[in-house]
Amino acid sequence: MSEPLETTLKRLYGLIPRGKELGLERMEAACAKLGNPERSFAAVHVAGTNGKGTVSAFLASIGRAQGKTVGLYTSPHLIRFAERIQINGAPLEDDALVRLLNRVMDEAPDLTFFETTTLAAFLAFQEAKVELAVLEVGLGGRLDATNVIPPPRVAVITRVAFDHMDELGDSLSKIATEKAGIIKKGSTVVVGKLHPDARDVVERRVAQVGAHLVALGSPEPIPGAALAYPRFAMFGSNLAVAVTAAQELGVPPRTIADGIEAAQWPGRNELLHRSGQELTLLDCAHNPDGTVALSHVLDPSILGEIESRRDVALVFGALKRKSWKAMVRRLDQVAAHKIFVAPPLSADKVVDPAEMAAAFSGTVAKDVAEALSTARARVGQSGLVVVTGSIYLVGAARALLLNLPADPPVDM
Repeated sequence: MSEPLETTLKRLYGLIPRGKELGLERMEAACAKLGNPERSFAAVHVAGTNGKGTVSAFLASIGRAQGKTVGLYTSPHLIRFAERIQINGAPLEDDALVRLLNRVMDEAPDLTFFETTTLAAFLAFQEAKVELAVLEVGLGGRLDATNVIPPPRVAVITRVAFDHMDELGDSLSKIATEKAGIIKKGSTVVVGKLHPDARDVVERRVAQVGAHLVALGSPEPIPGAALAYPRFAMFGSNLAVAVTAAQELGVPPRTIADGIEAAQWPGRNELLHRSGQELTLLDCAHNPDGTVALSHVLDPSILGEIESRRDVALVFGALKRKSWKAMVRRLDQVAAHKIFVAPPLSADKVVDPAEMAAAFSGTVAKDVAEALSTARARVGQSGLVVVTGSIYLVGAARALLLNLPADPPVDM
């Protein structure tokens, strides 16, 4: 990391104590002050409890396959902050990131961490003359900083499940109400498979504002797409949502196929091979709904390399605010060996690995490197190590496994 970027990020991270402060008034005023960059591009807006980052990555890749200049905004980052703001598949250059973040902090000093980052992304997309911006909601949707954009070309709601209940509500209807807040007049709305309570909320919002609803069915076949079976199985539902959204954007089937084949979304059902044989699966599942999907992936009928749960070692860590017991309980069905480690954050934010190990008869590792080596020793070169539970843990593991430089983690 360059010294100017390190200094800028320290300044930005200093905004974190302000909290999330959900609401649009500050963001709307700041956008107006800086010339409303959010109006300079067409957008696809993606919300959902799980899968929204994956769907965003697929849609950005499909847009690039069309020959468009595409911006992608996601959060949080895995390894480097610049991953959050991408143009044509490349993270924003350090000098541009420093300049734009400082401009926002100078001219709109009352914004929160996420609002500042979001407005910097809008400015970057405006400067790059982005034709299509794919924007992942940070939290919820209705009051999220990304929701200052005009009506998007397509609004997407991937799934609605229990997460962030203290901020979004304690029922699926309440959570769906927050996510449905991205639906605006004239937009097409693509939704994944939703619980009836959530579906009712979305349908009412669509009728209220005058949008057009497209419920996920079976997307048309993608001619000629050479999709490797494990990858397709892992991304099946999210891929179907992305394909449906792309069809609503009028993208031809061959172009959709090209975009899917070229898509990269690290740390999400990502299989890493090392030494020609060692297999590690990285997945950012961080709530019970996510671990249910992951457990299906780990079924031997899906992941053909693995013969039984005896060949699977779980490396797991979680934040205190997450339902970690339900997550481990589900993964215990598919992984015989469990190594617990704290994600690389302050101790007051993470579940004590000793507490997890006592509850689920596991092993405690002092750090991520030890957790990975212990897990590999349990299953040998031909077994599978699964790293999950926290995006911060997955990011640290990926940096170690691939020897990548990493920024300090930020708990948002």
